[in-house]
Amino acid sequence: MPVLHRTQHTLTVAAAADALYSLVADVSRWPAVFEPTVHVRHLEHSTRSERFEIWAEVNGTVAHWTSRRVLDRERRYVSFRQEHSTPPITSMSGGWLFRPLSWGGTEIVLRHRFTVADDDPASVAAVTAALDRNSERELAALGRLASCGHLVDEVVFAFSDIVELPVSAAEAYAFVAHAERWPNLLSHVTRVDLAEPQAGIQHMEMDTLTPDGSQHTTRSVRVCRDGEWIAYKQQITPRLLAGHSGNWSFADSPSGAVATARHTVVINPAAVAEILGPDATLADARAQVRSALGHNSRATLERMAAAHA
Repeated sequence: MPVLHRTQHTLTVAAAADALYSLVADVSRWPAVFEPTVHVRHLEHSTRSERFEIWAEVNGTVAHWTSRRVLDRERRYVSFRQEHSTPPITSMSGGWLFRPLSWGGTEIVLRHRFTVADDDPASVAAVTAALDRNSERELAALGRLASCGHLVDEVVFAFSDIVELPVSAAEAYAFVAHAERWPNLLSHVTRVDLAEPQAGIQHMEMDTLTPDGSQHTTRSVRVCRDGEWIAYKQQITPRLLAGHSGNWSFADSPSGAVATARHTVVINPAAVAEILGPDATLADARAQVRSALGHNSRATLERMAAAHA
């Protein structure tokens, strides 16, 4: 029998246990909230259980696996088990527990259990190091967001733009996938450096201009899947954002293709007054972000349609 290894990471934060549980239970927000998570795609979903694919950075590369989770809101407990792990891991499971404290705070406990191929000591050390690093980053992100002084739904939100295009879904997908061409085709993009170190995994750094003429540099990891969708996670975001993830999806229609650009963002409350003025509110920040990101997504798709025409 392989040796079962265990890790445990804890953090005490000044936030309610129910709010923290809800953040972890909603895995669709993870790419924007948790630094290591790149993309999550649901395969099955109910009120008490779910199954999903997840892509996340592990020891400098993007790993991909499928997990099942059981959600227990009454106990404030989320258990998980990987169905298909990334070598050298042969099994991985664990759970999130949120313990309310008498003074109103919460102790977050994150546990992992894992085995590795051939009980290789070097593999055990590498997996333990990755769990230590990612768990600490995830706990810190939860603490920052839940303790920021605002309701989570005021800070984290998602939106979509849908554009009909006079091209096939395959052509639309190719335009987005080949972002190295964008500086020659999109007026708001001035530079793109694109690399694909793993099949279907892209690393992209891009300079863009906002409507007010200022320039932003962003760095993203992208997951490209089967000509149907491209998901991305921004690693460098504008100051107004604490997190940003998105997804491009493409489907054929009778008149061409339908492209959907979806964004999930986390507002940085500390930057609202600095960026938008001393009287600006979180609502102003949400409106600004919605306008800017939506404009860029639509401009990308509309410019592609114009180029095709």
